[in-house]
Amino acid sequence: MPLKCPIFAKVLTQQYDIIVVGAGHAGCEAAAAAANMGSKVLLVTMNMQTIAQMSCNPAMGGIAKGQIVREIDALGGYSGIVSDFSAIQFRMLNRSKGPAMWSPRTQNDRMMFAAKWREMLEQTPNVDFWQDTVHSLIISKDGKRVEGIITGMGMEFKAKAVVLTNGTFLNGIIHIGEKQLGGGRTGESASHGITEQLVKLGFESGRMKTGTPPRIDGRSLDYSKMEVQDGDDAFAKFSFEEGHSPFQSGDKKQLPCHITYTNEKVHEILRTGFEKSPMFQGRIQGLGPRYCPSIEDKITRFSERERHQLFVEPEGWNTVEIYVNGFSTSLPESTQYQALRLIPGFECAKMFRPGYAIEYDYFPPTQLGLTLETKLIDNLYFAGQINGTTGYEEAACQGLMAGINAHLKIKEKPSFVLNRYEAYIGVLIDDLVTKGTEEPYRMFTSRAEYRLLLRQDNADTRLTPLAYKMGLASESRFKRVEQKVENTQRLIKYFKNTSAEPNQINPYLESLNSAPVSQKLRYYNILSRPDVSIKGILEHSPDVQNAVTGIDEETIEQAEILMKYEGYLEREQENAEKLKRLEDLKIKPDYNYDSIVSLGTEAKEKLKKFKPASIGQASRISGINPADISVLLVHMGR
Repeated sequence: MPLKCPIFAKVLTQQYDIIVVGAGHAGCEAAAAAANMGSKVLLVTMNMQTIAQMSCNPAMGGIAKGQIVREIDALGGYSGIVSDFSAIQFRMLNRSKGPAMWSPRTQNDRMMFAAKWREMLEQTPNVDFWQDTVHSLIISKDGKRVEGIITGMGMEFKAKAVVLTNGTFLNGIIHIGEKQLGGGRTGESASHGITEQLVKLGFESGRMKTGTPPRIDGRSLDYSKMEVQDGDDAFAKFSFEEGHSPFQSGDKKQLPCHITYTNEKVHEILRTGFEKSPMFQGRIQGLGPRYCPSIEDKITRFSERERHQLFVEPEGWNTVEIYVNGFSTSLPESTQYQALRLIPGFECAKMFRPGYAIEYDYFPPTQLGLTLETKLIDNLYFAGQINGTTGYEEAACQGLMAGINAHLKIKEKPSFVLNRYEAYIGVLIDDLVTKGTEEPYRMFTSRAEYRLLLRQDNADTRLTPLAYKMGLASESRFKRVEQKVENTQRLIKYFKNTSAEPNQINPYLESLNSAPVSQKLRYYNILSRPDVSIKGILEHSPDVQNAVTGIDEETIEQAEILMKYEGYLEREQENAEKLKRLEDLKIKPDYNYDSIVSLGTEAKEKLKKFKPASIGQASRISGINPADISVLLVHMGR
């Protein structure tokens, strides 16, 4: 059958449901989510060749970030699948700690990652592409609603909603020593016009900075002088979907990373460049992330340290390019070169390009609601670095949520908001819109008060049922989750009801220097002991082996976690229920706080500014104290 072609009177008036501006991690997830839910989407990017570009380090996941990638996948996003497909190494961080801290991380092939993302977007129905800059937004005559965009070439595209994911491109300036270059990324131009328009519309803007290290020719390095950092023997995945891993077939082996260190000689050379440093000379006005400081910042703030760790990371399977993680800098190229060659293994290093800092516009996220829709302009959404965040994972999950909510809004359906006890994504967005940020926001496990509930292993059981209801997860995927829950509960029941014979289990307990048992004891009780695992029990008990037949390792691991930490999980769930009661107490956006005489002036100002969606959110606003919450509860009849 021939394709049915829509007829437009003019290309300039082409109508979309949703326009996504920017095709980085946030933009790609936003476009995919909205399109998969049924919206007609236009993805606008300055360069079709840099879709989903890994602008900084070629890696996904890490502490708390790995949990976010698994949550994105559980909700039907693409980041997990793409990360698995392009992985060159996998590590589960913090294995020595409790399961709440376990965080998956992949080292990725930069080119494969971007190519796979583009491929998946091109295969997603309802996604159109347009290569151009965006000069301005089309705003309704009453100034209350976005209606489309105008590109740098003067093209007009109309839409019911717009998602801005501009990354570091809004009035971006690249700093290398005393040099200043306009651009959002090396070799790419900055974007102008949107900031100025939004400020005129009443938005508050600010400046932030981030940086990237130099890229090195791997052929010029002496790896024998560095520590080898291999991937995990047991390769795991981000995605709960089947397949996508290059290592499952056994045809490929993971690539190693390496570790080396700076020294005092390196620090001395770096200090000689401080007089030309844009950071120390005040040419950079924006704030940078304290958690990912530049090398010059490190040797200044931590002057007592004789060395700093550097991770030498390959950029892919078929390239010699190396990313020097930990050596982010904006010092002059010559200073960077001299310092690098004093690092063990880097004595003959050749540079592909120098490190640099980039300064760009952002908009304090307190101007957004929990759906990431702006409070000033209806149907306009912000996601990613425009909100003052840093990191691919943080950007991707915001894009996903913005895309979902933009679709729901134009279809006049209830919004989708994740609470702090439901997902790391919920923690991140709540932190941003309730507390704001004065420096690029980065997620950590410490930010999540219910992190024992928000583990990486249960992201699918927490979120896939929600995705299924919205049409972002297939029925087969939903059924697999149901099967996982069923198998987990069956295992737990078996361990609680079945006892181990002393002669079977004692050799295992003695190998762990754990006290032997003198009589039958339930496997559940044995499992509560430190260092005892289901895997270890399996080696000594044929009965248990039969019980787990046909059950995958991830389900077995989850059952073990639920049994070992049952008491802690129950207490945390009780605390979460208390928070849920406060979150369920909704506040109307137009609530008249001025009518509450007993409410302090500061509290009134804060509440009117932030417009919290619930009592729970109101309680987390800086400057709102428990007495203010009590007053609100009384006036709301609670």
